[in-house]
Amino acid sequence: MSTTVSPTRALPDRAAPQWSARLWGVLAVLCLVLFLDGLDGSMVGIALPSIGRDLHMGPTSLQWIVNGYFLGYGGLLLLGGRAADLLGRRRVFLIALGVFAAASLLGGLVDSGSLLVATRFVKGVAAAFTAPTALSLLTTTFPEGPQRNRALSVFSLFGALGYSLGLVLGGLLTGFGWRYVFLMPAPLALVALLVGWKLIPRDRPARTGGHDPAGALTLTAGMLLAVYAVVTAPAKGWTSAATLCPLALALALLTAFVLVEKRVRHPLIRLGILRHASTVRANLSIVALVGSYMSFQFLLTLFLQDGRGWSPLRMAFALLPIGIVVVVGSPGSGRLINRFGTQALIRFSMVATTLGYAWFLVTAGTSPPYLATMLPTLLLLGTGFALGYSTVMAQATEGIRDEEQGLASGLVQTSAMVGAALVLAVLTGLLGGAGHGGGSFAPYRPGLNLVTAVAAAGLLLNLIPLQRLRLRLRTA
Repeated sequence: MSTTVSPTRALPDRAAPQWSARLWGVLAVLCLVLFLDGLDGSMVGIALPSIGRDLHMGPTSLQWIVNGYFLGYGGLLLLGGRAADLLGRRRVFLIALGVFAAASLLGGLVDSGSLLVATRFVKGVAAAFTAPTALSLLTTTFPEGPQRNRALSVFSLFGALGYSLGLVLGGLLTGFGWRYVFLMPAPLALVALLVGWKLIPRDRPARTGGHDPAGALTLTAGMLLAVYAVVTAPAKGWTSAATLCPLALALALLTAFVLVEKRVRHPLIRLGILRHASTVRANLSIVALVGSYMSFQFLLTLFLQDGRGWSPLRMAFALLPIGIVVVVGSPGSGRLINRFGTQALIRFSMVATTLGYAWFLVTAGTSPPYLATMLPTLLLLGTGFALGYSTVMAQATEGIRDEEQGLASGLVQTSAMVGAALVLAVLTGLLGGAGHGGGSFAPYRPGLNLVTAVAAAGLLLNLIPLQRLRLRLRTA
């Protein structure tokens, strides 16, 4: 087990030795996979109108091109992270990456809307295994402290870069044909698979744990139902039986999972990991950071395209400053973690993001100007996300044993995914018919109030002393 670095006293950068070419190669493979996840998440949304016209899909069917991916991804993330610990990280990573590449290729070739949705679900399932496994490969390859912080800053940079570039590339590729949006990730995933096969060292599966079919069944079914209920709630209504019944069944299955894990000899997931106060705080922080960030981008995209009638490409370039700030700021986050520790940097990140939303809220009026309102908000959000995302990931895996790094990685990424889906679902319900606002921002203001409140809650959470949070967890 690697040595834990105190969040208040960090090692200087010179403590980290030079990395070999092989280490850089492994990091490049992991970064490319995260880049593809971010790219895929943002490109597809811009291509939806073209897909609908070509495949004769209505709005209800089109939403499942996005939701099908979210369902597979969010529903199986936690299982994917634990599978990496139990079955071997290299094996799980390479198999899932091969499935991701095949699903990308098929998605660009099918001529049926149902088949396209099916490939998106399969692709989401594959990403549910590649994403936490990539993070656990990173945290077990690079020792905790300056080396891991440096690697995490580079890793997070590529994730944010993929999402930001996806907005621009989605607009460009859709001009040539929507199929290119699905086909482009396939060769890149194949390159990552071949290089990863060569460079990623072999590891052994865990000797204990995982003999828990009842736990695997209840966890998988419960998470799938929970994510399904959340992503379909805006269309079906939060109080409808079609939403409440899956949520109730998901709660029952997840409760059964907890009871199983307490009694089985070799649990799939050791619930004691939730006694780490820093891990719990990191998971709640990622909900506030990613949930508010993704929802605000959705709100602003809807306002610019539907409210003001901007083209997808113009809208993508309007949001580009946030990507530039992330690209410039992320590489330095590792050095800042080493100097100030994770908690101070997360607080700064949450202050920047909360101020960004508050500035937009105060200055927007009914017709927010780009230079005076949107641009300062985008710069603040880019700063907060660049410094906060990799820092939260570092905090979530601090002090966790190597054999549970996949679990910790899957847990924090599940929190990010499900939290973002939940905030976005509530936001969608608040917006209602905001697209018909005639260019006024007034119909979008309730959604902005929600986003600001979520970010402010994340800030307040990180102002609570860690000792008090640890005491509350012990009492619980």
